[in-house]
Amino acid sequence: MDPVVIPILVAAIVVVFLVAATVRIVPQARRYNVERFGRYRRTLQPGLNFVLPVADRINTKLDVREQVYSSDPKPVITEDNLVVNIDTVLYYQITDPRAAAYEVADYLQAIDQLTVTTLRNVIGSMDLEGTLTSREEINARLRAVLDDATGKWGIRVNRVEIKAIDPPNTIKEAMEKQMRAERDKRAAILHAEGERQAKILTAEGTKQKDILEAQGAQQAMILRADGESKAVELVFQAVHRNNADAKVLAYKYLETLPDLARSDNNTFWVIPGELTEAIRTVSTAFGDRATGTGPPPGARREDADDGAADADASDKDHVGAPEIEPNSTLALDAVAAADEAAKQAAVAVSDAKAEAEAAGETRLPRR
Repeated sequence: MDPVVIPILVAAIVVVFLVAATVRIVPQARRYNVERFGRYRRTLQPGLNFVLPVADRINTKLDVREQVYSSDPKPVITEDNLVVNIDTVLYYQITDPRAAAYEVADYLQAIDQLTVTTLRNVIGSMDLEGTLTSREEINARLRAVLDDATGKWGIRVNRVEIKAIDPPNTIKEAMEKQMRAERDKRAAILHAEGERQAKILTAEGTKQKDILEAQGAQQAMILRADGESKAVELVFQAVHRNNADAKVLAYKYLETLPDLARSDNNTFWVIPGELTEAIRTVSTAFGDRATGTGPPPGARREDADDGAADADASDKDHVGAPEIEPNSTLALDAVAAADEAAKQAAVAVSDAKAEAEAAGETRLPRR
């Protein structure tokens, strides 16, 4: 081999080595700390960088992206002397690569221990219920303490979250019983409230029903009374229009007595004092018809009214009943008619009494 070629090859190898030792390519989101003769020189940024061979060396390579660190469950004692295991999650980011490399030996371990001590201080001032319901407060206090302590380490704590709080099994069972009792209590309260509302609505409905029924009954009674009053008025007008005499009215009176006694609402029946007068009037009517003393069929109504008026005037002149000879045919017919009317009235009265007594016995309660 030519002696000149060997030095050229050696020189080329040395140049390649020097170029390789001089050029440093840093990836994105990475930071390289460079030391020159054992002392921090600078931090290489992403891209193409040049260093002095042999004199400069890369000490640490750091990732400046936000990272997640999940710690193991740590036992913590609450204010009411209960041991709970708390697991935390930490979100942090390196903001100063030089401080992260030279201000603390192991920043992850330092953050973990600081988190445990701060967590014990915070939880130690709370009871179990407050610990379970105050996660936001615990997270905020942890973040404030960690951010203040890790600032000089070149690390920014963005977020601290409590991943799990595990109380002892006995406490879990007691909490489950308490929650079950609370749910049963709420269910009973809701059921009672529902029954209360149902009873109120039922009472309101019954009240409205009674009011409507009473109003309906009132309107029915008013209409019925109005109809009866109009019927009585029509009957009264018809009677006066036809100019009915006392004999017809007395006969209708006797005809109505059995209907009065036959009513279901009557438990006893009183015989009116006008019964004798009505019987006398009917007897007189039958007597007049038997003797033919009434007005002739072809006579006008005015003549009949004049005859009735003369008869009334003549009756006023006599204090007692008209005198009839005992052995005359007029006396016998009048007496027979009166007896027959009296018998019919007595039979009607006795029937009415019997029906009234029977109705009263069936209506009276047994003692």
